[in-house]
Amino acid sequence: MGDILITDDERDIRELVADILEDEGFTTRLAGTSDECMAEIAKETPALMILDIWLKDSSMDGIDILKAVKRDHPDVPIVIISGHGNIEIAVAAIKQGAYDFIEKPFNIDQLMVVIRRAMETSRLRRENLELKRGEVASADMLGDSAMFRTLRSQLDKVTKSNGRVMLTGPAGAGKEIAARYIHANSNRASAPFVVVNSASIAPDRMEEVLFGREDGLRGVEPGLLEEANGGVIYFDEVADMPLGTQSKILRVLVDQRFQRVGGNDKVQVDLRVISSTNSDLQAAIDAGTFREELYHRLNVVPIAVPSLEERREDIPLLAEHFVEMFNQMQGLPLRKLADDARALLQTMLWPGNVRQLKNVMERVLILGDSSGDIAAKELPSSDEASSEEGRIVLAGGLATLPLREARELFEREYLLTQINRFGGNISRTASFVGMERSALHRKLKSLGVVTTNKAGGRVAYVEDEAT
Repeated sequence: MGDILITDDERDIRELVADILEDEGFTTRLAGTSDECMAEIAKETPALMILDIWLKDSSMDGIDILKAVKRDHPDVPIVIISGHGNIEIAVAAIKQGAYDFIEKPFNIDQLMVVIRRAMETSRLRRENLELKRGEVASADMLGDSAMFRTLRSQLDKVTKSNGRVMLTGPAGAGKEIAARYIHANSNRASAPFVVVNSASIAPDRMEEVLFGREDGLRGVEPGLLEEANGGVIYFDEVADMPLGTQSKILRVLVDQRFQRVGGNDKVQVDLRVISSTNSDLQAAIDAGTFREELYHRLNVVPIAVPSLEERREDIPLLAEHFVEMFNQMQGLPLRKLADDARALLQTMLWPGNVRQLKNVMERVLILGDSSGDIAAKELPSSDEASSEEGRIVLAGGLATLPLREARELFEREYLLTQINRFGGNISRTASFVGMERSALHRKLKSLGVVTTNKAGGRVAYVEDEAT
């Protein structure tokens, strides 16, 4: 979008305006009828339009063209000109989305002021939209564990297609980062990535937010689907979408077009859809809160995003990444992780997953020392047993058990944590805990601990829990 389309049935007028604009450094295109105008728009969307209300020998007048352009290209500013201007025509044009109205014969200086303001407003609107889209624009995929490598391999396979992807996994695991990774490595990377936060939009406003609206007073207000045109629309936590909206989204997936709230015309869009959920959608289908047909439309390529517990090997790498990020963004201290801190981070409970880890590292950098390595004592403890003055302080049910049962429970949980910390690698686990590999195997067997392959990695669990 880099030129101005001038549409007027008077040849002298359109050529005069074109000469003036070209003297000011703009490029122009000319149209004398509505058909010529629509053909030029179809050829390439202009940066701005100057449009006469009355067009002789045309099937459409200026208001009709204005409505059509605002329906399909709502971001294009349109300046209306007319030799028969009156207040009613001006009001009608503004209501339909015109940027301004100028009556003939117009003052050239006045026209140039309006055009420059319209172009600047359009530029600022586009920049503002890009800033909004880039608020969480990171597509960094960090990790080296087997499960993470499997995830990245699956994402790489879908980047070049337009297939719909359903990302599943617990809250905070990085589903949006995975969606952005797909977008950033696809042929739509230069097009928009628009997030629909299904859980944060009030149900009674969902359709207006998605589809936009049009009315006589405010004209056309594009929704998120139009903002995403040509790019990716990401439905975050799609299970929270209202049931009534689900049926309309289903129709968009089939037709790639929709109607704005209050409008009658169909809006055509080109979208790739990625969705995510931490819910059991099959259970939601059974409960009648999620449409089965929509599920099958969205779940063309299902990809599971592992929890942080399933990729404990990656925790030190992620923690160091967050330290560097907070140093660059907030000026917080750039500190390394001490060995005891690395070990503790890998054995802590992370119900909030990567998001929780990020918050913990920010808290440590804010409240901790300004220099030196980050030590384990600076980290919050979520374990059943915590250290205090060189001794173990028991908490919860562990302190109520007989010694034999407490020891067995501790050994089982301790070894489970260590094996998963080392990605199922028995040799590395044996080296860390100070046991011979054969002795560790015997101990694991006596405790009922086994390992199995899951998504390309090995995970330890208690055998009874799997049955």
